Amino acid sequence: MPNRPLLPDTIAPSWLVVQVLGTLFIAGTLLTAREPNPWIWVAYGVSSACWLGFVALASRRPKTAAALLAVAGALPAAFVGRAADSSAILMAVIPLGRLAALTTVGVGAIVGVGLLEMALAGTAHLVAGHSLGAALADAAVMLLLVLVGLNRRQYEVQATQAEALLEQTRLAQAEHARAAALDERTRIAREIHDVLAHSLGALGVQLELAEALLTERSDVDGALRSVRRSRRLAADGLAEARNAVAALRRDVPPPADALAAIAAEHAGNHGVEVGFETDGEPRPLPSAAVVALVGVAREALTNAGKHAPGQDVRMRLEYDSKEVRLEVRNPQSEFTRTGEGFGLAGMRERLALVGGTLESGPEDGYWRVLAEIRG
Repeated sequence: MPNRPLLPDTIAPSWLVVQVLGTLFIAGTLLTAREPNPWIWVAYGVSSACWLGFVALASRRPKTAAALLAVAGALPAAFVGRAADSSAILMAVIPLGRLAALTTVGVGAIVGVGLLEMALAGTAHLVAGHSLGAALADAAVMLLLVLVGLNRRQYEVQATQAEALLEQTRLAQAEHARAAALDERTRIAREIHDVLAHSLGALGVQLELAEALLTERSDVDGALRSVRRSRRLAADGLAEARNAVAALRRDVPPPADALAAIAAEHAGNHGVEVGFETDGEPRPLPSAAVVALVGVAREALTNAGKHAPGQDVRMRLEYDSKEVRLEVRNPQSEFTRTGEGFGLAGMRERLALVGGTLESGPEDGYWRVLAEIRG
């Protein structure tokens, strides 16, 4: 069991820690100040009140709080030349350093306030008759605090930007997951529609025909043929439903195995030879692409059995570097096709959804169906 820390990594927000420490530092400076001039004490009192106003308003009214912070630093800076000790410079640099770290204030405003306080401190020293070195020393201390505050400000800005970027990434991932779920729902709906609409529609037509033959013509033989066709349609629909469920469960077999099984099934049902061969290095394909190729093969074989009964069929699955091709050929019979039926049209639409194309038509005495999928 992993050891847990006794204390959390973060006890309080960093801004709160800084403001509490600043308040304690200002209080300690006031308690240790040895200043005989009452006007300077007035300046210290107003500066302290502005600091406390900043602390109270920092989260609710950040612009007002920043203005109070600027005043809290400028007042002591104007008296550093007359102060009896270093309390004035300490009272000036604490608010200035905190102002420089604020992300709610622009860098230009921070630099402007810093230059103003440095000018006030330098002027106060020169008016009091102090050396230029003393004026430059206080200005250097103020400049150092401004740079430290700006560095802290840059860190907080980067942290805020990183947090915003992380939130955007989370939203993008959530949107991607939602889009993937919608796409999966669409695919499931399409699979169910393709299976049920085709199979049940054809089955309903055959059963209605059988009923009409029995009730209107008393044609038992014709009704029996229609019932047999209905049974075949039901079996085919059940097989298609199983394939669709396998696709939804990601249990689709490799393309070569699925196509070989279809070829053997067609050969056994129609008493013809269905040659099947593969070329190229096999590679995994998305389940939707495999289902589309299997659908094309099944539809092409069904059309071959319907329009060229008793004729052998050739199937070829070819892999190249960019595409996967499935070609189905059967000799043309005396029946001349004028175009593809609804089945191949549906397969064309299915292939388009997985980035594929479909071609069909006569070629050198054969009827040729060619499906191509990039991948």
